Order: sequence, then C-alpha cells, then structure tokens
Amino acid sequence: MMHTPLGLRPAESLIDRDYTQRENPDLFDNLWENPATRILAMYEGQVLLAGNVAHPTASLRLLTVEDVPSAQLRVYLGKTLTDHGDEPAGTPIVLAVLGTNSANQLEPDPEMWHGLRKTGAGLSLRDAEIYAQGLALANFHLNHKHCPRCGLPTVIEQGGWSRRCFQDQSQTFPRTDPAIIVSVVDDRDRILLGSQGVWEDNRWSVLAGFVEPGESLAAAVIREVYEEAGIRITDVEYLGSQAWPFPYSLMVAFTARIDTSNGPQELAPDGVEIEKVRWFSREEIAAERDELILPGKLSVARSLLDHWFGGDIDGGRLDG
Repeated sequence: MMHTPLGLRPAESLIDRDYTQRENPDLFDNLWENPATRILAMYEGQVLLAGNVAHPTASLRLLTVEDVPSAQLRVYLGKTLTDHGDEPAGTPIVLAVLGTNSANQLEPDPEMWHGLRKTGAGLSLRDAEIYAQGLALANFHLNHKHCPRCGLPTVIEQGGWSRRCFQDQSQTFPRTDPAIIVSVVDDRDRILLGSQGVWEDNRWSVLAGFVEPGESLAAAVIREVYEEAGIRITDVEYLGSQAWPFPYSLMVAFTARIDTSNGPQELAPDGVEIEKVRWFSREEIAAERDELILPGKLSVARSLLDHWFGGDIDGGRLDG
C-alpha cells in the first residue's frame, strides 16, 4: 500500500524490518528478555483486537511475551517507527502463530478472533501493515514446510524469513505474487465493473488478474482487460499498490481508458472467470448503491472505485 491518488497508505513503511538482526543467533533470546517486545498472536489467520472493531480507532491487541502461550511459529517482524498508544517508536514486534490449544488458552471465545478482510479497514496504518506482513509470512510458512526440490522437511531460519532444506541446504524465501487491478473508464467517464459467475448477481468489482511470466505490468493490464471484457484499452496509468496477503500477493493498481481510435467496442465477458461486465455512471452507482455489493473499504478495488467516484461511496452494502 502507498500514498497515491488512491490514498491507500504512506509510501514509506511504518515498520523498520530490521533485517540485519535476522542472522543474529541470539535474536529471540534477546527479544524475549526485552520487556518492550510485543507479540502479534495469530490463529488461523486471525488476530485479537483492542477496543471495538467497528470503531475507527480499533487497534491490534499486541501482547507481552509472558501473555502468549507456546507458538508453532515465531517471526521477527521488526521495530515500529512511530509512537502508538503505550507502544513507543522502536517497539520490537514478533509474530506468534498459535495452535488450537494455545489459542483457546489465550482467548477461548472464537468471536474475539478477527480476520483482516472484515476488520482491517478499522485499523491504523501501522497496525494494518503489521497485520498484512504477519499474515503473508504465516501463509508462506504454512505452504513451504517441505523443500520444492526434493520434498524433505525444511527448517526455519533468519528470524522466520527463510526456510532451509535438510537435504540439499537450499533456501526458500517468502514470495510475493504481483497482480494488476484496473479501473477502466469509457468516453462518457463511466467505469467498467465485472461480476464473477460464483458471485451473487449484484456483486461487482473492477477487473484484476495475475501478472504472467515475462510480462510487464502494463502488458498484464491490457491482456487481462481484453481477456475478461473483450475490449482494447489505452492510456494505462499507475496509481498505487497494496500488499494483499491472500496468500501473499501485491496488488498493483492502474487506471485506463477504452480505446476508441478504431471505433466503438462491444463488451464481451469471457464467460469463464467473468460472467458479466457493465459500464456504470456515477449517477447509476448512487441510485443503485443500496442493492450493489461493492468491494470493502480495506481493498484497493474500493480505493479505485472511490477515486473514480470522487469520494467515498457511502450507503451501499459493503463486503469486507
């Protein structure tokens, strides 16, 4: 995420990832001896919050070392760069992924555990970054327990930032999968929204897709729009990006315009990934917003919609 016309988040990180400490063999001993260290407890991708989740000042419930039961995984996320409540700048943050027994010991009420998709919009920029970073790393370790070359188990190294194979000593690092997302507008300044076949009839979003090997970001934008909507576009312009840890993607946001240089174009959804596409005017969005299911405020898709709309699209049903 970054501060752009989309207003997603600051361009500079609010967390010092402190990578030089990852090779320190005493890293976690030192962290556990430091009373300032705070733990982000995570269970099945969910975390605990302090305060009312619906309140705009809801924050992560960061715990002391003594508060957290045994963990299946620990990752050193780094140090905070800003003061936040009782946590001054320089506070070390450690991700602790818990098993069922430890999670129940810490908080037995399942309603107290919250997922990023539904609750992340209420978090501060610092907390949203901590959560996204922690969730992406938790997903990395969940999916890379064995060596991709030989299939033998791997061991965690570098403070949780790599895994090494027992057999051939090869290292695997956390990956980031780039994906593009784009708001396409026509010559009447209407926005193009699509709906997947597995969605409800009234769920709509901007078009998106993964970048393929050997492909530039702009080329991916042009290809995805043609594949999903059947139209050619021009004036592709970068707007911003957002870390999207589901499981470990980077959403790169663009805007573009339909290419009318060779005459009008008809929409033609692919019928596989996208079942229907439609041009929406601002007046139509405003008139139908109580019936439309639009992207949640946490997502870059919603930021693209709001950027085109000229402000927050209030009053509609929102899918977190």
